[in-house]
Amino acid sequence: MKLGLGLYKHQLTPENFAFARQAGCTHLIVHLANYYEKEIVTATNEHNNYGKAVKETDTWSLEYMQELQHIVGTYGLSIYGIENFSPADWFDVLLDGPKRAEQMETLKQIIRNVGKAGIKTFGYNFSIAGVWGHSKKPLARGGAETVCFNASELSLDAPIPNGQIWNMTYDDNAKPGFITNPTSLELWDRLRRFLEELLPVAEEAGVELALHPDDPPMPMLRGTPRMVYQPWMYQKLLDMNPSKANKIEFCMGSIQEMSEGDLYESIEQYASQGKISYVHFRNVVGKVPKYCEVFVDEGDIDMKRAIKLLDKYGFDGVLVPDHTPMMAKLDPWHTGMAFALGYMKALLDGIEEES
Repeated sequence: MKLGLGLYKHQLTPENFAFARQAGCTHLIVHLANYYEKEIVTATNEHNNYGKAVKETDTWSLEYMQELQHIVGTYGLSIYGIENFSPADWFDVLLDGPKRAEQMETLKQIIRNVGKAGIKTFGYNFSIAGVWGHSKKPLARGGAETVCFNASELSLDAPIPNGQIWNMTYDDNAKPGFITNPTSLELWDRLRRFLEELLPVAEEAGVELALHPDDPPMPMLRGTPRMVYQPWMYQKLLDMNPSKANKIEFCMGSIQEMSEGDLYESIEQYASQGKISYVHFRNVVGKVPKYCEVFVDEGDIDMKRAIKLLDKYGFDGVLVPDHTPMMAKLDPWHTGMAFALGYMKALLDGIEEES
């Protein structure tokens, strides 16, 4: 297993590459879409989203990816994966709209570029409402600010305006009104078609497509169905297409938040099939409809047990902290990440000693 750090687009700087290596990381999971520009997991509700999705051709070019891979390599790092398409590039793939065919060609070229840049995996979240409804509260250990979800504080059925997808605005000039919500069957069919068209390209490029579970894992959100809000639903995805490139992004926090199932059984089920591409190694307290993210060592998940199970079934991919509470220092994000990475490195070192 490999220790990694997730960096959002605005964090792709020499200082953060040096930080990752100094903290013991060998790999990165990077985000090239332009969300989280000011804070990680922005608090959202029916009035506030992540902002405007910008279509940036240069960002997804082979030249950009190769240059970025070269730069991080000078710090002793390698980009293992990219996480999430920009909503501006695939809104009609999710909505089954008139630009779907054109946008699928864009996604295919992105995946070809990813492979040529030596990047192993591409994480995606096939969701219309996206990551929505979280708040920031001082509820982690010692009053650290962290991400929470409480359904009772939200208008869960708030409709999604036209021109918005995946919690971002892609068209400021969209006609007034709200999107037409698909049924669950329609959304699964859109995913099936997406996989049928993109997986052959991914296989040829040597890239894995890794689906992130729903976050928050609610069965419905803003009038739209969700796809992987229980652990067993991952199997439905895998059974849909036998491609070796069809994999999952195993978000431990999201899976623990689900109302059914068992995290450790889920690790066994999917790791034993060799279907976990990479892992979001984070901890939480509570389950939907109310939970909070906490420090990696204080939540409901026995992280040592989890990492031993991953090792038992031969998982050799990357673990990243994903999110962590903000610590009370001048630089809360780096301090929180340093704590999480140190804890994770100790677990990984312990696994190596026991092997």
